[in-house]
Amino acid sequence: MKKKIRIFLPALQGKNAMNFYQWNYHEVLKVNKFGMLEPFVQSSYIVPDVILVPLLSYDRNKNRLGYGKGFYDRYLKKYLKKYKNILTIGIAFSFQKHHTLPVTNNDVKLNYILTEKGIF
Repeated sequence: MKKKIRIFLPALQGKNAMNFYQWNYHEVLKVNKFGMLEPFVQSSYIVPDVILVPLLSYDRNKNRLGYGKGFYDRYLKKYLKKYKNILTIGIAFSFQKHHTLPVTNNDVKLNYILTEKGIF
């Protein structure tokens, strides 16, 4: 807040979509259908410059295994074509690393993985 960094959080839209909306420290969040906190949907969404991406597992090639619904992969596939400078950083613990993960055409490779042991 002191550095005036704007924060955007994901919110589900419809059945299979997700968008990011600005969130301020004191604003109330709601619980979505998966039990996750998200901001209330506002009139306009934003495409962030940096996206911290949750994951269950990752490999040395910066592939990720998500939570199975494909929200982040669909979002990234859609917006990385239009906004090529989006920085994607997977957030994980080092023990979540796997040698290789199965990859399909729907999966999006991350730019970096951040763990308690560093970033690669």
